[in-house]
Amino acid sequence: MSKRTCLAIVLAAGEGARMRSAKPKVLHAVAGRSLLAHVLAAVRGAGTERAAVVIGPDAQAVADATRRVLPSADVFVQRERRGTAHAVLAARAAIEEGFDDILVIFGDTPLISAETLRRLRDAIASGASIAVLGFRPADPTGYGRLITNGHRLVAIREHRDASDLERTINLCNGGLMALRGECALDVLDRIGDGNDKREFYLTDAVAIAEHMALEAVALETSEDEVRGINTKAQLAEAEDVLQWRLRDAAMAAGVTLVAPETVFLSADTKLGRDVVIEPNVVFGPGVTVDDEAVIHAFCHLEGAHVGKGASVGPFARLRPGARLGAKSRIGNFVEVKGSEFVFCNYDGKNKHLTEVGAGAFIGSNSSLVAPVKIGDAAYVGSGSVITDEVPAGALAIGRGRQVNKLGRAKGLAAKGPAAKTTKSAKSAPAKPKATKTVKTAKTAAAKKKAKTKR
Repeated sequence: MSKRTCLAIVLAAGEGARMRSAKPKVLHAVAGRSLLAHVLAAVRGAGTERAAVVIGPDAQAVADATRRVLPSADVFVQRERRGTAHAVLAARAAIEEGFDDILVIFGDTPLISAETLRRLRDAIASGASIAVLGFRPADPTGYGRLITNGHRLVAIREHRDASDLERTINLCNGGLMALRGECALDVLDRIGDGNDKREFYLTDAVAIAEHMALEAVALETSEDEVRGINTKAQLAEAEDVLQWRLRDAAMAAGVTLVAPETVFLSADTKLGRDVVIEPNVVFGPGVTVDDEAVIHAFCHLEGAHVGKGASVGPFARLRPGARLGAKSRIGNFVEVKGSEFVFCNYDGKNKHLTEVGAGAFIGSNSSLVAPVKIGDAAYVGSGSVITDEVPAGALAIGRGRQVNKLGRAKGLAAKGPAAKTTKSAKSAPAKPKATKTVKTAKTAAAKKKAKTKR
């Protein structure tokens, strides 16, 4: 059986007015990554061949963010906001290409997993024409209910339209949906706007499928996975859920979090085995910490690499580009900026210790050759190579003195490759004819031999 193809349509055209922010809703971040980037990561993990992101008018920032995260994604614009089905049909050109499975996902659901998206696809592969993701909240008030008849899903009823009996149903609509590609447009084109808002609702697809004698089914997941973000309070709730996912995964992998509730990780934080993280540590995006390193309390790291067995802090900050060698030590109140200094701690056989004291400053493009100690509040000038201890409070400059040779540049430029070649050609003696003849004969014989081998 050939592999099924899949198009994921991500709806990201919402204005997000309740966020009270100039930033588009889907670009707000949890765990150091935008809501949209989380969704696109799940889409990638679900084995989709194509992604189509539907944005609103004047949303170039969302389009740019989409292409940074998933360069292959198509971007479509919903010129008028007339409901979820209308938004899906903004990507009609992609749907018409003929995929086996169509996934419809909301760009503000950062906790959705690739595994759940694969489950929706599996339902379509098993014969359903529509699969809807449902959940059971503690309080279903306000949510649309999934109305079933045996194993079939026959309708999605909005809370305000539900009967008293239907309101007793606690399986609610999570919003995400999968459709069989061959009937998707037929179903979507039948959705009307006969409601008080004159909008086209994707939820109507279920009743239309039932009328067309197509099978729809409901799948169940946790409330967290379909948690949509509409306010800053909901953003904070999603952050809390995701942080605990990341903390639990880190501890399960062998990381010691002394006070896990005080440690904040990014979605891409990489922590090695037997790493120890003390309380009140924040990891921005792009941090890798190798095995057995210790990050002491009240540190902030972003875009940094901490080597095996290194020690950082307390009260230290590693800025983007900082790279600490194995067993290096950064003291308290030290800020490592920019990257451009190197811990030279390996002599080809053994690794040695470099110590940087509290409040020390290391200038860009400097090299600290271990074993060496930089004292508290010491200052190392840019471009220095430090091989000896720098006492506390001292200024160290370890670089060659600049010498300017006036007028010498022109003379050096005249001695370029062309001049050297000409000189070489003039002084080269002529080769004897006999020698040249012998070499030519040998070369011809070698070429003939090589040709015979081929």
